Amino acid sequence: MARLTGTRPVATRRWGCAGTFLLLLFTVQAAQKADFSGDSTAATINHSLTLLQRLQELLQNGNGSDSVLRVRSAASDEPKVFHTHQLLLSLQSEVFESLLRNQSVVTLYEPPETAALFEKFIRYLYCGGVSILLHQAIPMHQLASKYRVWGLQRGVAEYMRTHLASESSQGHVVGWYHYAVRVGDAALQESCLQFLAWNLSAVLGSAEWGSVSVELLLLLLERSDLVLHSELELYTAVEGWLSRRQPEAPVAERVLRAIRYPMIAPSQLFRLQAQSAVLARHRAAVQDLLFQAFQFHAASPLHFAKYFDVNCSMFLPRNYLAPSWGSQWVITNPARDDRSTSFQTQLGPSSHDAGKRVTWNVLFSPRWLPVSLRPVYSDSVAGAIQPVRIEDGRPRLVITPAMSSPDFAGVSFQKTVLVGVRQQGRVLVKHAYSFHQSSDETADFLAHADLQKRTSEYLIDNSLHLHIIIKPVYHSLIKVKK
Repeated sequence: MARLTGTRPVATRRWGCAGTFLLLLFTVQAAQKADFSGDSTAATINHSLTLLQRLQELLQNGNGSDSVLRVRSAASDEPKVFHTHQLLLSLQSEVFESLLRNQSVVTLYEPPETAALFEKFIRYLYCGGVSILLHQAIPMHQLASKYRVWGLQRGVAEYMRTHLASESSQGHVVGWYHYAVRVGDAALQESCLQFLAWNLSAVLGSAEWGSVSVELLLLLLERSDLVLHSELELYTAVEGWLSRRQPEAPVAERVLRAIRYPMIAPSQLFRLQAQSAVLARHRAAVQDLLFQAFQFHAASPLHFAKYFDVNCSMFLPRNYLAPSWGSQWVITNPARDDRSTSFQTQLGPSSHDAGKRVTWNVLFSPRWLPVSLRPVYSDSVAGAIQPVRIEDGRPRLVITPAMSSPDFAGVSFQKTVLVGVRQQGRVLVKHAYSFHQSSDETADFLAHADLQKRTSEYLIDNSLHLHIIIKPVYHSLIKVKK
């Protein structure tokens, strides 16, 4: 565009850019005088919206322009031309301050994706605000980083962290993770990684699964907090990824060796050996793991633990959503009163324990009071009981086995509670709490949740959606010398 066209307001034509800056200064000074005055008649006169409108008109009409930006892109033969004001650009960007110091016309070369957003970017420099969509986040962050507009850079990064759950046709979290790695944004990188881990089943069935890099795939496979239906579901997705990507043999073997084969039932392992082309191609690389998995399922866990180190990730379950590992619990009106439920899980992942069940009792209390806040009784009539407010309590979840058994020897239970929330129209896992056998509850369960409010982000249609997972962990008791 040669110039953004429009009608010139009289005041803007008279004052130009310098006058607009003086108007801004006058507005700030007037507000400060009102804030610091002790006079009861003082008031703040705020014309900031009018000022923003004037600044937009400056850019649109090019009034008082003293610099020109010519943005060229491979996607177009004609450059985009912006008649700008050096003062406003320099206030926001040290890069523009340097570029415009000794010249008034600057030619910039941008990739098509950032060139398409350059007008939005310039408007932000004038007005301090911008609206973006999911697919515009990376190019806008690139512009902010390139021209060192730090406020915009932080704002876009925060937008990305808070819109991981937003639904898009092709998915975006994987792409945002890879971008965060390239630019070194550790906070965004960790946010994306955690979202992918806790909502992996949704990702495995989406278009973005094929765009997962080798590095990201290996990072995910290392984690024990992956939330998915079963280890077989993970293997099937990994097999599809390997078939599409066709990585070199060492990479494929590293990926296949990260699957936790003891968590897959023997009947399913036999089927994989007979039908999986990927497993047949790399059988030699994982043969020892498959043999060990069959031994694990065939022997008593206590006997197996005498000869093999079971205190490693290969024998640690992930967060499986299958019924044998836990139960979903939807608590309606969770702020109302205490609730309880019970469910059964299999004793352990070994087929030797497949027929053994453990019954679990769960108690939920929306307003449990710590000892420090409980009523205190005294002999004095005036202060017999300390007043206690409902809001002083906090949610509490207690998970205990309803039985004890000699079969528990060598087994401890890690309990994980997933909290589902509705974000952008989808139910996703936002919080995960884990605690071990030594404790029946986690101290920080829903510590920041306000269950009294029907609009609480922790509630879906005024219900608390939990999924409780019991992860049996085997421990070596007696070592036998080999």
